[in-house]
Amino acid sequence: MRKHTGFYPRLKTDVRASGAVGQAGGVLLTETVRATGLDRELAAVLAPWRKPLARHDPGKVLLDLAVALALGGDCLADVGVLRTEPGIYGPVASDPTVSRTIAALAADADAALAAIDAARAQARTRAWRLASDQAPDQDVDAREPLVIDTDATLVTAHSDKEQAAATFKRGYGFHPLWAFIDHGAAGTGEPAAVLLRPGNAGSNTAADHIRVITSALAQLPDHLTGSGGRTRASKKILIRADGAGGTHELVNWLTKQRLAYSVGFTLPEHTPELYHQIPEKTWTPAYDADGEARDGAWVAELTNLLDLDGWPKGMRVIVRRERPHPGAQLRFEDAGGYRLTAFATNTAVGGPGRQLPDLELRHRRRARAEDRIRIAKDTGLANLPLQGFDANRIWCAIVALAGDLTAWMQTLALTDHDARRWEPKRLRLRLFTIPATLARRARTKVLHLARHAPWADVITGALARLRGLDPAPG
Repeated sequence: MRKHTGFYPRLKTDVRASGAVGQAGGVLLTETVRATGLDRELAAVLAPWRKPLARHDPGKVLLDLAVALALGGDCLADVGVLRTEPGIYGPVASDPTVSRTIAALAADADAALAAIDAARAQARTRAWRLASDQAPDQDVDAREPLVIDTDATLVTAHSDKEQAAATFKRGYGFHPLWAFIDHGAAGTGEPAAVLLRPGNAGSNTAADHIRVITSALAQLPDHLTGSGGRTRASKKILIRADGAGGTHELVNWLTKQRLAYSVGFTLPEHTPELYHQIPEKTWTPAYDADGEARDGAWVAELTNLLDLDGWPKGMRVIVRRERPHPGAQLRFEDAGGYRLTAFATNTAVGGPGRQLPDLELRHRRRARAEDRIRIAKDTGLANLPLQGFDANRIWCAIVALAGDLTAWMQTLALTDHDARRWEPKRLRLRLFTIPATLARRARTKVLHLARHAPWADVITGALARLRGLDPAPG
């Protein structure tokens, strides 16, 4: 009988100097920073926060934190992963310096966040210009608008942090509201704006939604919004929201801003009576995710049966009925044995892509925002690590920076590969943690990626694309 020695080799280990580097794939992120000019933009806008004799630029500190989050970190100390690899990430500030930088920015949080947002907007404009026909704003018009999704989430606080409060789900923490730029089926999405709120903040607070949407509009290139984020091109931008966005105040504001919208709509108590007034022949089969007729689901327009006094002119209400899943209980607004849901939009029916099933499918794709929230929580949002509320506002801005860097890297460098849609967990396993060694040759640093790594060719191809882009000015 053969002696079993185990499935894996038994190795002796020690610690010694080595040319090996960790997180070598992070060079994809640093090259994205260089291509978009985000480093220069942050250095310029955060210059007022740099002390005269400081060794570390506040913009570099924030970018190091953002890269660390993109690589899998979730607290300030995780920037130490970058500090051990100066050949790739350059000089990285010590933990005390990082903490002091965050504290300095938090001391004037409104001004600091405005500066960071301005830098992000400039870098985003450049990233989209470099992306050309792969950019989210390519060929947008009233029929194919640029989509901004809003969504809120709960973040648990495990200690008594400033402005943490009880949540509607009987937890304790914060209730940040986000706006994401949707890349559609071909890509992921970009975090455009975030508003950190106490845990007891209302889900349908229109003022908060307006504030976040206004910040998101300011992140878009001028050809979409004009100066200052004010829209000048009717219906080229679509705002999507769940039922929390279906308030009179928000819908009226969206209408005044000449924005297209698709927001959840709460059906009235007498919905079962209205349901029976809809002729059966008017129900149209709904579409599945691939745009094909879906069995067991239909859509119809409910606008003319509702009292819409107080709502803006041109608003339409579309209702969807579907057979509930086995075991699901019907609600009071359901009728005829069907689950009923509705949304409101100011998009008129007419032509390809504007029939009722098209509009309903477009609204249902708002669920991508939930994926973006999940990605943000996997990129530092799940843990707001600081005590002060303003310090955690800065942390949320760093989370947004990390999301931007990842999305821009995928858009610019992974255009023709499935990796454009990979989420952070897969990017980290397959690309960011690739084995490599760092060598010097003729006064040049050379990063040797492991030939045997399964996705080495993906990284080398991505780096070639990034380095082939026009260098950022400056």
